[in-house]
Amino acid sequence: MKPEEILQNLPYAKPFLFVDELLYVDENGAKGLFTFSQEMDCYKGHFKDHPVTPGVLLTECCAQIGLVCLGSYLLGQESSATIAERLQIALSSSEMEFLLPVFPNETVTVVSEKVYYRFQKLKCKVKMFNEKNELVCRGTLSGMLIKRMDAE
Repeated sequence: MKPEEILQNLPYAKPFLFVDELLYVDENGAKGLFTFSQEMDCYKGHFKDHPVTPGVLLTECCAQIGLVCLGSYLLGQESSATIAERLQIALSSSEMEFLLPVFPNETVTVVSEKVYYRFQKLKCKVKMFNEKNELVCRGTLSGMLIKRMDAE
């Protein structure tokens, strides 16, 4: 499955899509980019006069690139149905450490490494880097990749 196919079939849309480009995805991990545009609503009230990206959105970006894109790829290896027809995903746990702020108009790179995938549970280590290649945050994310029964 190609990165473009995964992006086209993600279960998100703007303003809640946090993947601009999927650089690669394989059975061991994924890497992608996202730019936090200064036009995003979160900057209107999150530290007025000194906007910074909320950690929950950094976590969501890591989850969409590192967990959902990778999970979509892995499910694509198991089934002939399209991702959109069969993917339901639920984040089951997250543990993130935030090291640097992300400001409006910054582009980040998320790198994911699969820890395991079994019984439809995917666990990944994720790292986010800023444009200077500095580590912004890192953590471990887990989710359940549920196959819709009516899609097969």
